[in-house]
Amino acid sequence: MKDIMGLMKQAQAMQQKLQDAQAALDNVEVEGTAGGGVVTVKVTGKGALKAISIDPSLMNPDEKEILEDLIVAAMNDARAKAERAAQERMAELTRGLPLPPGLKLF
Repeated sequence: MKDIMGLMKQAQAMQQKLQDAQAALDNVEVEGTAGGGVVTVKVTGKGALKAISIDPSLMNPDEKEILEDLIVAAMNDARAKAERAAQERMAELTRGLPLPPGLKLF
């Protein structure tokens, strides 16, 4: 019975660590870029858009589609970086725990 109680305590501690890690991701900011840096976006670790910067040279009505594509590319770059940051934090928290491969906690 002691083993079950110990496991329960570990599970509760892990749950608290996961909640803390998820809350901390709101404070993590990553930057995504496209077009050699002419479009830059900043997002939180959870993927919420915080800021966008567009080089004035792209403010040409004839290049509207290019600008739109660059914004999408920059967002995708930032989202990928945010996901990597979340995975790195989770790896730190779950190191040494017998979790099944491929289990996603975020």
